[in-house]
Amino acid sequence: MIRTDRHHLIMAGQSHPGETGKNNEDAFSITSYVLEVGKVPSLLAVVADGIGGHQAGEVAASLAVETFVQRVAASSGREPLKVLRAAVIEASHAIQRAASNSPDQEGMGSTIAVAWEIGGKLYTVSVGDSRIYLLRGAALRRLTTDHTWVQEALDHGIIAPEEVHNHPQAHVLRRHLGGVQDPQPDFRLRLKADESDSHSEANQGLVLRAGDRFLVCSDGLTDLVNDAEIQSILGTHSPAAATQMFIDLARERGGHDNITVISALVPALRRRHPVLFNLLLTLVLMLILVAAGSLGLWWFGLWPW
Repeated sequence: MIRTDRHHLIMAGQSHPGETGKNNEDAFSITSYVLEVGKVPSLLAVVADGIGGHQAGEVAASLAVETFVQRVAASSGREPLKVLRAAVIEASHAIQRAASNSPDQEGMGSTIAVAWEIGGKLYTVSVGDSRIYLLRGAALRRLTTDHTWVQEALDHGIIAPEEVHNHPQAHVLRRHLGGVQDPQPDFRLRLKADESDSHSEANQGLVLRAGDRFLVCSDGLTDLVNDAEIQSILGTHSPAAATQMFIDLARERGGHDNITVISALVPALRRRHPVLFNLLLTLVLMLILVAAGSLGLWWFGLWPW
């Protein structure tokens, strides 16, 4: 993969520490590439939410993002899920090594949410409770599943949906990077709430359409801004404006955690104006006919002068 400074999608990203005075332990990256073979454009969007405190979470999140950016850059882009799986394991090992070498960073970890677009196809992976959303038309889909105690309890009918938001164990993670055991990458790209896990995984390589928008964010946003509000803001504003609005809204509601948002829009392909194209085509044909006629007159000696 060859890194480039030019994004072929319309992108915006922003991170804010929130309103509690804590360090910003989130990290994010928007990185563009082209594949060496065929020069196919590609874009990687990564959000990591660090765990640990005393700046350890900040270190963990940065290591996670850097590992993904480097691992993707070193790949050919031909086997995206294999690359993403390896990046999850490498990032977890990097965090664990750093923690073992510094007492101040012991126990640190990070979530990760990654959206990787290659030639108009979307691949995702997540570990933890940072999320990826897709807005297609008027329908908002949460592509990822939170790896939290609350989500598991909800899936098994232990708690009701209305108990989720303020539950005391809402942020108890069941998966994260940096643990003793290798984390399980989640490749479910869920387009329907009732589809099976295997069906969700088969959605990888989703073909994006012009006008599609996707969002990668930390739980500092989704704790305070609900899905209906995400749908409304994402669907009616540019990525830059939507990103700023998300940050502002979360801060207005207390901003009790770091807030990180990446917003993307798949632009429409530029089409030739049919009237102008037809006029230009007619003009070219007329010039060809005039040139051919003049050449014929000269050839047969029929020039009038």
